[in-house]
Amino acid sequence: MLPLLALLVQTAGHPNVCYEVFVRSFYDSDGDGIGDLRGLTQKLDYIKGLGADCIWLMPVAESPSYHGYDVTNYYKIEPDYGTNDDFKAFMAAAHQRGIKVLVDLVLNHVSNEHPYFQQALRDTLAPHRNWFRWSKTGGNNWHKSPVRDEYYYGLFWSGMPDLNFEHPAVMGEAKWVARYWLDSLGVDGFRLDAIRHLIEVGDSNANTGATHRALREYGQYIRMVAPKSYTIGEVWDNVENILTYYPDQLDAYFAFPISDALMDAVQSEKAGRLIPTVLQFQAAQPAWRWAPFQRNHDQTRTMTFLKNDAQGARLAATILMTLPGVPFIYYGEELGMTGDKPDERLRTPMHWGVGNAAGFSSGKAWEALQPDSLTANVAAQERDPNSLLTLYRRLGAQRAANSALKTGQLIPVETGNEAVLAYIRADSARAVLVVANLGKTAAPNVTLPAEYRSRTPLARTLAPRRAYIYELTKRPPPPPPR
Repeated sequence: MLPLLALLVQTAGHPNVCYEVFVRSFYDSDGDGIGDLRGLTQKLDYIKGLGADCIWLMPVAESPSYHGYDVTNYYKIEPDYGTNDDFKAFMAAAHQRGIKVLVDLVLNHVSNEHPYFQQALRDTLAPHRNWFRWSKTGGNNWHKSPVRDEYYYGLFWSGMPDLNFEHPAVMGEAKWVARYWLDSLGVDGFRLDAIRHLIEVGDSNANTGATHRALREYGQYIRMVAPKSYTIGEVWDNVENILTYYPDQLDAYFAFPISDALMDAVQSEKAGRLIPTVLQFQAAQPAWRWAPFQRNHDQTRTMTFLKNDAQGARLAATILMTLPGVPFIYYGEELGMTGDKPDERLRTPMHWGVGNAAGFSSGKAWEALQPDSLTANVAAQERDPNSLLTLYRRLGAQRAANSALKTGQLIPVETGNEAVLAYIRADSARAVLVVANLGKTAAPNVTLPAEYRSRTPLARTLAPRRAYIYELTKRPPPPPPR
């Protein structure tokens, strides 16, 4: 089978909704103040209850840092989180619930404490010397060696030396790593970090032809060894540059421009570029190949971005969960957790209740909780039928049950009002109208296209900062003239 065809037959196995988890901050099972895999396993039913059939784990391989994006051993689970056997038990429990698991795979760089880098740093004849890039002159992103008069390349910082993917053995090892996680640990795929920076060419450190060739080879390898796997890449860029990574590299990519347009629309109270941006992706690729989201672990949380606008958070959730694509939800967004830079404050412990450390741990949490933990917590919101958590659960259930919301095309609906966003999601069997009044004043409702009618009456007036979802039917065609 041709590689491209091998990719396209996977559509039935893609996720419906994916939930991003930072294990360190999710749930601590042993009281040491650090979330772990056993704790995450205990909370799988909670994740399933959001309508998620997929979990993206931020890095869980051994690392000296709290975030894990500088790996020292790709074949070992971070000891703070547990053991490889704990990970296998977690995988088994997730699969019992019909949940796929994607793990964060960091290929661009390693930790400067990685043994291969340490050997290469100290010995110019070390077997892994060519796995890294060296220079006598330095320059931007080059870091002075502590051992001799030379420099090594690290795009992000000195603690993360870049791997040299122009050296064949590096690609070979990356393939071994993928196969180990797929075969030995049983994962369902990968989220690949910072992939637009994989190979530098001259002064260009993003979106190079060499990077595209490497990802094409890597994606085809993963599909060969695991045909039902799912890979999604981080290409934090504009639409045009993201689309250059299709059709035959990774399976999917995060739709950063949709995220930006969604958050801007809710904040500015104007639909703006949201629908045109979605239509750009929709016209270019099937919806299972791109992923909209609100926020991720590198971005100011939704509630903080919206200055604690609870109605705005509800609007953002409703729009996200009714757009085409594979929506990703960052843990705690469903509660309206707050958080802003520095990064540690974007990744604080999950709020489960009102006890010690908001129910996250029986000990002292690794990072201080957010001040909103008394209200933005699972226990309180589960008791409230009008809470943000309840809304997320309802939206997740609607998306799972409605084929139009899962796979239907987006059809824009003209509103005549920049504060009103409206679209239909329709497939061959069902159709849904979504209308959102982004503004702070009431507005007239939209007029349905002639070929549709609503199963329930449309509200004549749209309340401020509120979204509506209507089930539609298609009108029968008029009889032919006699």
